[in-house]
Amino acid sequence: MNVSVPMKEAVFKESTVSVDGHCVSMRIGGAGIPIVLFHSLLADESSFDRIAGSLAQTHQVILLSLPGFGASDRVDGGLEAVADRVAGAVKKMALTKAPIFLGNGYGGFIALSMAIRHRGIAGRLVLADSGAAFSEPGRAAFRGMSAAAKEKGLGAIADVAMRRLFSPAYQAANPELIEERRKRFIAVDPQTFHGACNALAELDLRRDLASVTMPVLVLVGEHDEATPPPMSQELAAGLPNAELQILPGCAHVPQLQEPQRFMDAIRPFIA
Repeated sequence: MNVSVPMKEAVFKESTVSVDGHCVSMRIGGAGIPIVLFHSLLADESSFDRIAGSLAQTHQVILLSLPGFGASDRVDGGLEAVADRVAGAVKKMALTKAPIFLGNGYGGFIALSMAIRHRGIAGRLVLADSGAAFSEPGRAAFRGMSAAAKEKGLGAIADVAMRRLFSPAYQAANPELIEERRKRFIAVDPQTFHGACNALAELDLRRDLASVTMPVLVLVGEHDEATPPPMSQELAAGLPNAELQILPGCAHVPQLQEPQRFMDAIRPFIA
C-alpha cells in the first residue's frame, strides 16, 4: 500500500509484510537506525503518534500493528506465537541495521519474548511499563477483564481499561483523548483480547531474563496500575544489562500522557 500519513514533519507510509501467508501491517517513516514500536494491549499503534514524528527525525520508525490489531491478522497460540509472527515480520523487512525494539505494556512483553526466542533480532530494548511476570492480583485482573468482556462485550470494561491506562485526574483533564482511546479499545478484535489476557495471566519470563544480554532501558510510570513499578524493578534487576527509570506523574502509556518527558528519557539510550 502507498497511503502517506503526515505526522508532525515526518511522512509515514502504510506497508504490509506476509508471514506464512498472514498479514502484518505497519507505518514506516524517517531514516536512520531502525526502531520498531510495539503497542499496549489496551491501545494500538496510534498510541505512539505523539512521539513518532520526533523519533523520525533521527531514526527509521516502524509503528507495527500487533497481530489482531489494525490490518494485522490475528494469531492463535499464546504469547510465543505472537512473538514468532512479529519476529517473522521483522526479518522480512530486511533491515540494514539491528533495530531497537520499543515496547509499551503488552508490546513490551512481546519485544522481550522476541529477544528471548530469537537471539540477535534486536540491538537493544526499551521496555516501557512492562515486566517479566504478574502478581496473583495482576493475573486475576486479566482473568476478570476477559470474563466480563465475554459476557457483556469490550464496551462493558472500557472504563476499567481507561483507568489502567490513565490516572483519574488525567482522564478528567483530557476528555477528548480519553474518548478517542475508548473507541480504539472497543474496536480491538475480541478473540485477540481474550487470548492476550489468558497469556498474560500465565506469563512468567523470569527464568529467561539472564539470556537477554543486550542493553535494556526499563521505564515505568509512577502511577501505573496495569503494570505497577515493582514489576519493572523486578524486570530490571533480572536483566544482565539494564537501567531503570521511573517517570513521575505518569501511568501506563507515558508516551501519550507525557510525550516530551518520555522522549527525554529514551533519547540518550537510543542515540
